[in-house]
Amino acid sequence: MTPFPIQLGPEEIVHELNEFNHKMLKGIETLSRLREEDIKVGVSAKEPIYREDKLVLYHFTPLVEQTVSTPVLIVYALVNRPYMADLQEDRSLIRNLLKLGLDLYLIDWGYPSRADYWLTLDDYINGYINNCVDVIRQRHNLEQINLLGICQGGTFSLCYASLYPEKVKNLTVMVTPVDFQVEEGLLNLWAGCTFGSQSMDVDLMVDALGNIPGDFMNLGYLMLKPFQLGIQKYLDVVDILDDEAKLVNFLRMEKWIFDSPDQAGQAYRQFMKDFYQGNKLIKGEVELGDKRVDLGRINMPVLNVYAEEDHLVPPIASQVLEKYIGSRDYTARSFPVGHIGMYVSGKVQRDLPPTIVEWLKQRE
Repeated sequence: MTPFPIQLGPEEIVHELNEFNHKMLKGIETLSRLREEDIKVGVSAKEPIYREDKLVLYHFTPLVEQTVSTPVLIVYALVNRPYMADLQEDRSLIRNLLKLGLDLYLIDWGYPSRADYWLTLDDYINGYINNCVDVIRQRHNLEQINLLGICQGGTFSLCYASLYPEKVKNLTVMVTPVDFQVEEGLLNLWAGCTFGSQSMDVDLMVDALGNIPGDFMNLGYLMLKPFQLGIQKYLDVVDILDDEAKLVNFLRMEKWIFDSPDQAGQAYRQFMKDFYQGNKLIKGEVELGDKRVDLGRINMPVLNVYAEEDHLVPPIASQVLEKYIGSRDYTARSFPVGHIGMYVSGKVQRDLPPTIVEWLKQRE
């Protein structure tokens, strides 16, 4: 609800109060009958084809005849659940890609437990991702597949494509950090890497906490915009309490925001120290097992999609990718939205899926 105008008369005030009460009562009625299963997320049909530890590799049921023969593996971030890319039927990147004829696979990382504390980035990239790629290659009898990496999953995909260029035909990354020490963005500031006086003590955090709690991570993201994400959106929800469809959409977003897996301690330690604090990705100094990540070895076509109003991954942090890769076939596309808008904006979902599919078709 908007604040009352200063010069409202008694009748207008009574009208506003009546409208407010009506919305509240309607919202209470709607919320009282909603069940958890009514807040459906991850709407596209899929089947598990491979499991390893907590990881599940899913294959999505095709919706139309394939227009791109090479399958696409989606690699999502560790810090949130991947159903953001398949939130609901009318706001689903995955569903829209399926409608355009892509053959899609997705890695679901699951929820790490204390038993996963010792997992490293080597385990995630040289282990899990490489195993999933090999499963798909064998399933389709192919030497190479396409990768689509999202956010931190995009960073992982860059590392993977550098280490195994012979297995990646085309690489697409979305809202992906590459330079972790750009001066924009509070995440860089909080990690202590941009202004350099005192870095966040990652070793102390991991030694004290073990796995990093998902709730701790989530609180950090909310504090990037404390008023907007912690107060304003809950004030604004009053305006949609009498609209069940909009209210359910809001609850879907809330479900995703607060569904935050814990982070395996050792993998978190390495990611924060090597990527945020050391900025080793663009320096060519990231080491995964006995392998060193050199972005110059990325020689396949690359599509880089970023959000112009992204507060988590500032555009400049993604745009620099072109400077470091070895590929001569590089395409950048931007959209005038924020980080989350890349998944849920109606305009982006109208334009982004065809952009990805047409780009892949041209390289078949």
